[in-house]
Amino acid sequence: MSEPANAEAGAPPAMNILVVDDSAMMRTMIKRAAAATGLPIGQIFEAADGRQALTVLEQQHVDALFTDINMPVMTGMELLQQIAGHERWRHMVRVIISTDGSEARRSEAGALDVRLYVEKPFRPEVMRDVLSDLTTAR
Repeated sequence: MSEPANAEAGAPPAMNILVVDDSAMMRTMIKRAAAATGLPIGQIFEAADGRQALTVLEQQHVDALFTDINMPVMTGMELLQQIAGHERWRHMVRVIISTDGSEARRSEAGALDVRLYVEKPFRPEVMRDVLSDLTTAR
């Protein structure tokens, strides 16, 4: 799929986001924080686990992935391992949002090309800053 076109010439392209978390409340909070940034956000997709996320990734163009680690069916680390094995998702920015901020997890995430690691709980301003950094880096 091609990237979405932006109506304003010279404006950065809208970023499609996939939020993966087994908590519907957390997915909603991340979506609201993203929408409130005022940044060029395209579509925001949701998945409750890694397996659902892979289905979305097969069907949609996603620029940034925000994933929890501890989820049923397929964990966030298993999802990231699947993504790392595919050239088609090489461009996708990977961000972990989790309560598990141990050094071991951070090291494992770094080996899977995770750009940022955000620990829960977080303030909505943190999400704004993360998205702003990702938009600027594009």
